[in-house]
Amino acid sequence: MIEKCIIVEGRSDKLKIEPLLAEQVLIICTHGTKDEEAFIDLLEPYEYCEFFTFFDRDKSGDYLRKMMRRTYSEAVQLELPAPFTGVAEAPSMIIRQILQAAKFQVK
Repeated sequence: MIEKCIIVEGRSDKLKIEPLLAEQVLIICTHGTKDEEAFIDLLEPYEYCEFFTFFDRDKSGDYLRKMMRRTYSEAVQLELPAPFTGVAEAPSMIIRQILQAAKFQVK
């Protein structure tokens, strides 16, 4: 059974992270979900997982981070360091370091 879940904004973020992981992790895309009820509906089936978020450093990502803090305060927020703003555009080395720091097994 998969125990960890990373919540990202879109498919390109998922495609960036997935090949770096050396363990089974569920990656869920929000696809721009802005409604809190829809957000809860999206994640409710996976509440058995430990939640991690990995959102872009922009207005949309900030909004999702705040919503996540309100609805699932126990979630671990993974964040890109400046000057990187987008998960999909950040160097794989940086993403790998962030995942390792959060105790994910990486390739």
